[in-house]
Amino acid sequence: MKKTAIRFDKLSRTEDETAQEWVYRALRFAVMSGQVQPGLALTIRGIADMLDVSSMPVREALRRLTSEGALLLKANRRIMVPDIVPAKLVELIEMRILLECHAAERALPYVNDKKLDELKALNDEQNHAFEAPDPEGIILNNLAFHKCLYSAHPFPACIPMIEQIWLQLGPLHRLALANFETHYIKDRHIEIMQALKTHNSFGLKAAIEADIRDGAGYMTQTELLERYNRAETDNLSIPGHDYIDRLGVKS
Repeated sequence: MKKTAIRFDKLSRTEDETAQEWVYRALRFAVMSGQVQPGLALTIRGIADMLDVSSMPVREALRRLTSEGALLLKANRRIMVPDIVPAKLVELIEMRILLECHAAERALPYVNDKKLDELKALNDEQNHAFEAPDPEGIILNNLAFHKCLYSAHPFPACIPMIEQIWLQLGPLHRLALANFETHYIKDRHIEIMQALKTHNSFGLKAAIEADIRDGAGYMTQTELLERYNRAETDNLSIPGHDYIDRLGVKS
């Protein structure tokens, strides 16, 4: 296994974090940020060497991620990304929209000026990631923006379900950045924040749905899945600072 296949440089293990929690968080990061790509075979020993841990916490982390549908543990002990067929892709995208529109609407009454400032900061961070360009930063700041909004509700019961869908879509996140600037031509996060400011429930749900469809489901099912099946992740065209200038949201 190539040691450069997954970058963990954005993470650091905290002092009170067990090896088991650290490995789970690191692998979850790799999946969520689109680094574990179709056809990439991982081994327990290879992951243990990368993270400088024993095999035991790796096995437990893989068990948890397998139960969440993020990875598939094969009989030969290799770890693979599960295949995504067109019907499954449609279901995942529609479930994202259903759950996240619900979560946003439920969070709306609890959004205050402090929360809006947090959302703006995360959106700015995502724009800076586009300017780098930093694919992991783009993906993770986008997900953090959504989670920040939904967590405004004091009892955000939907978040674990939403994150499980994000995990299953993780391998497609980086592919979806290719030609992103052609299809994502409005900053839907700005629309989301404007709807929050005016307490516009209908506008909020419309902006959430548009953000998901433009950002994750803009390609035809066939094109996206063909890229997925070819593991077409090298030399992707990632939008840069010119794209942010055209959106008109440069901070």
